[in-house]
Amino acid sequence: MRRSVEVWKMGTVNYLEALKLQEKLASDRKALKITDTLLSLQHPPTYTLGKRQTVHNLLIPDSELKAMGVELHYTQRGGDITFHGPHQAILYPIVSLRDIGLGARTYVEKLELTMIELASIYGVKAQVGKRCETGVWVEDRKIGAIGVRISSGITSHGLAFNMDPDLNYFKHIVPCGIADKDVTSLKKEADVELPAEEVIQEQLIACFVRIFGYNDVILKDKSVL
Repeated sequence: MRRSVEVWKMGTVNYLEALKLQEKLASDRKALKITDTLLSLQHPPTYTLGKRQTVHNLLIPDSELKAMGVELHYTQRGGDITFHGPHQAILYPIVSLRDIGLGARTYVEKLELTMIELASIYGVKAQVGKRCETGVWVEDRKIGAIGVRISSGITSHGLAFNMDPDLNYFKHIVPCGIADKDVTSLKKEADVELPAEEVIQEQLIACFVRIFGYNDVILKDKSVL
């Protein structure tokens, strides 16, 4: 059976705007109004907390966030606190797990594999974390984060892969609740010169499409949206 996914290449999008869009698309996907949809984007500097609301892992007072130009948002995804910002490739899949026959664990494993494959293009050996260490790692340095929400079999939220973000933002949080590990980026780990970020984001989309077994890809860029 042929399966299709619609890919929205959105550029930089405010976090709350992207959140509202995900909620609308998830509702439409549940009602069978749309096909599986993949949002590819970046965010302005933003800290987000998962549904456990582990605010103790934010290491600076709220009053400092505004001075830094960083937003803070509470979400219903899984996972702990994380940072989203410029030079980070983000994918938000709005897909029906029932249609593609995946359980939650396998879905997350495929998201991990998507980032591992992308890193391998640049000679970087990434891997899944140890028990209770979500995301993707280069040795003991985290290069990609995962936080998903699944409601009525429809996914939202997703993954964030560090191309070349300002890693200083991660010093103000306990990233994903893991205190003794560093955060890294493709720029820091790769021994080759990186292409334009748009190219890397395209490659991340291609890895996702291949790993999730889509046959047809419908592309929509920002000008169309």
